Amino acid sequence: MKQKVAVLLSGGVDSSVALARVCDQRDQQGDIEPIAFYLKIWLEDELSFLGNCPWEEDLSYARSVCEQLGVELRVVPLQQEYHDHVVSYVLREIKEGRTPSPDIFCNSEIKLGAFLNYLQSQPEDYTCVVTGHYAQCYQTEGEEIRYHLQQAVDPVKDQTYFLAKLTQAQLKYLRFKIGDITKAEVREEAQRRNLPTKDRKDSQGICFLGKISYPDFIKHYLGEQEGAIVEHETGEKLGEHKGYWFHTIGQRKGLGLSGGPWYVVRKDVKANIVYVSRHYFDPDKERNSFVMRTMNWIPKQPEHTALKVKLRHGPEMNDAQLAWRADGSVRVVLAKRDQGIAPGQFAVFYHEQDCVGCGVIEVDDE
Repeated sequence: MKQKVAVLLSGGVDSSVALARVCDQRDQQGDIEPIAFYLKIWLEDELSFLGNCPWEEDLSYARSVCEQLGVELRVVPLQQEYHDHVVSYVLREIKEGRTPSPDIFCNSEIKLGAFLNYLQSQPEDYTCVVTGHYAQCYQTEGEEIRYHLQQAVDPVKDQTYFLAKLTQAQLKYLRFKIGDITKAEVREEAQRRNLPTKDRKDSQGICFLGKISYPDFIKHYLGEQEGAIVEHETGEKLGEHKGYWFHTIGQRKGLGLSGGPWYVVRKDVKANIVYVSRHYFDPDKERNSFVMRTMNWIPKQPEHTALKVKLRHGPEMNDAQLAWRADGSVRVVLAKRDQGIAPGQFAVFYHEQDCVGCGVIEVDDE
């Protein structure tokens, strides 16, 4: 009996090449059967005002790739799960004046959460789930098997930041098929295979928004409400904004103020006031530490207290020193300042090439 392999297909070039690589195994070994799945998570009713929904174009590309490779494509509707686990989280965090990380939740709760639950409810047994993420995974054996998340060979495209909330149960079933090659090599492979997605541009949007802008998404759900932009040091009103929820700590662009640069340093949620300062980088403003109370350690809690940390997707890392405290929280001190430390944001930690886990940033209480 052939082993069924579930392949997540988005309609982009990365997942298309991942599927093609699984099909190579099918053709060479003959003992596996790849089945492609497109996850439909668009909220058509809520977002219809924005025009044609991009999922239709994505799905057409996914179908074309499957037709060429001789793979069955199934569409899985997860709109309700997406709304309950991702949209509600994003809106809750924004209303509280915090900075959400929707891509991290989209991966852990939907693409590799609700979808795994869906697969387990099906009559067929699937040996693994293949994705087009730029990441790698390996396992070690000791008293128990442990699964480790490892960076992709392409440091710019590496997506472990967005996968840091995954659990052992999820990583057990995951296979990353393109983490061992660069984006340029993915494009070259797509061209060589003449895949329908070979010339398709990468999506620049947040995972569940795609071609829809984040500000438009926030405006649709939370609307606009004028409030004051106030200088932090003097209390002087400098201008107006359309809602504190459009702004995040460390933001410099989009404030519409002269005489800057100005940076968002604080938000008063109840009064709808955004506080700004021109002295964000003054020596007395260290911005080099934070506390975490909600954490996810992938293989296990790290033994090392000296780790690398990313506060956003990208190749840049900072040296960090972690200190576990009696109440179970962790205080993190960075080797150099970071302007983007904001409550609600995820800090993702690394030891050598391994992504060891993440934590949610809280206001430093020291």
